[in-house]
Amino acid sequence: MDPSTRIERTLAQALDRGEGPGSPPLLAAAMRHAVMPGGARIRPKLTLAVAAACGEPLSPAVDGAAAGIELLHCASLIHDDLPCFDNADMRRGKPSVHKKFGERLAVLAGDALIVMAFDAVAHGVAAAETPERAGPLMAVLAQSVGAPMGIAAGQAWECEPRAELSAYQQAKTGSLFAGATVAGAAAAGQANHEAWRGFGERLGEAYQVADDIRDVAGNAEDEGKPVGQDGALGRPNAAMTLGLRGAVQRLTRLVDGATAEIPACPGRTALVASVEQQAQAFLPKAIWALAD
Repeated sequence: MDPSTRIERTLAQALDRGEGPGSPPLLAAAMRHAVMPGGARIRPKLTLAVAAACGEPLSPAVDGAAAGIELLHCASLIHDDLPCFDNADMRRGKPSVHKKFGERLAVLAGDALIVMAFDAVAHGVAAAETPERAGPLMAVLAQSVGAPMGIAAGQAWECEPRAELSAYQQAKTGSLFAGATVAGAAAAGQANHEAWRGFGERLGEAYQVADDIRDVAGNAEDEGKPVGQDGALGRPNAAMTLGLRGAVQRLTRLVDGATAEIPACPGRTALVASVEQQAQAFLPKAIWALAD
C-alpha cells in the first residue's frame, strides 16, 4: 500500500471513531471538513519515510503516529484561520472551518482533533501489539503541540509585541516537522528517536521560509489560501526580513542542513535523495533561480 493510501485510510478510521453514536453531527462534519480532503500530507509522509529508513516500513503503530501528526496539523490550521488570528476565508481551496460552520464549532473541532491525534496513536500501538511505544509517542505529540516549543507556542508568538524570526518559525512550523521525524523513529521502535529531532526542526523551518516566500511572491489561486497575510498582520516573515533572494538562500541552507542531520540508518541515502527532490517543489523554478 502506498503512503498516501495508508495515511488516508488511517485518518478515515480515526474520523469514523469520532462520529460514533451520540456525536454532535455538526461537530463531526466540521472535523471531517478540516481533514478531508487534505493537502499534500507532507508531515505524515515524513513520519512514514523516517520509519521506513529505520527499517520498519509497515506497521499500524507507524500509521497511527503519522495520522496523529496530520490531525495535529489540521487542528492548527483551523485555529490559525480563526478571526482572532488570520481571519482567513479559504483553506486548501475551500471555505475555512469557521466560515462554513461558525467560529464556535471551529474552536471545538480544532480541540477535538488534538485529542483525536492521541487516540490515533493509541489505536496504532494497540493494533501493532507494541504498547511500549505508546509512552514515547504520546510524549512526542504533546511536545509538538504544547508549550514551550510546540505549535501552540508558535501561535502565541504572534500575540507578543516582538518575535525573533527563527524562534517563531521553529515553534510554529519546525516543532511539528520535528514531531513527524521523531514520531517516525519512535513508532519504529528506535531507542534513539530523539536523534531525529534536528532533521525535522531544520526541514520544518525550511518549509516555513518557503511559505513566507510564497506569501510574498505567490497568488491565492495557486496557494488555496490568502496571500500577503504576514505583511497585513505584521507577522515575522523571512522574505520581508531578508528580501526574496536572501530568503531563498536561507531556504537552500536549511534544506542542506536538514539532510546533514539525518542520523545513520539503513535507508539514509534514499531518504536524503527524497528530501532533496521534494524540496524542489517548495517553490516555483523561477523563484529558486534567485539563489544562484
